[in-house]
Amino acid sequence: MDSPQQLSRSTVLLHWFVALGMIGLTAVGLYMSRAEVWFLYPIHKSIGVLVFGLILLRVVWRLRNGWPAQVAEGSPLEHRLAQLVHWLLIGLTLAMPITGMMHSGAGGHGIAIFGLQLLPSQHKPDAPGEALPYNQNVAEWGEELHEWLGYLLILTVMLHLAGALKHHWVYKDGVLRRMLGQRIET
Repeated sequence: MDSPQQLSRSTVLLHWFVALGMIGLTAVGLYMSRAEVWFLYPIHKSIGVLVFGLILLRVVWRLRNGWPAQVAEGSPLEHRLAQLVHWLLIGLTLAMPITGMMHSGAGGHGIAIFGLQLLPSQHKPDAPGEALPYNQNVAEWGEELHEWLGYLLILTVMLHLAGALKHHWVYKDGVLRRMLGQRIET
């Protein structure tokens, strides 16, 4: 369990696996969509589904254990902003894979983990290379939300990083060291 002095190994590992997974998937997503690198899509989707499993574990873990105790300095406004950023991060890490699966699944592209079909793709009978959407509206909503929530995720991660670095360099309060698995004095 988490304590004010040290976060559990599970908390630290889930945080960093999800963080690195989401940052990597976002970077690859931006690259592949802008450069139209089509061969990366199945890899992006497969890793996204796997990271979604970790996200669900992290959400369950956070709900069971609550938020880590505050050990930081800062104004009430900073604490409120930190709470907002943390809630946004949880929500966005859930929403990104869900909207990606909405786009891919409802768009007829299927959902798979490295070839293991979870939802089969559907192709046009007269054009086997083209996907036949199960629901075009859901696919379009998923695509739009996935893109715009991705930009919001980037902004939120930048705010989170700025806050962590401020705690480390300005307040010198141990918040970042605790998230790195170290024990701190409170």
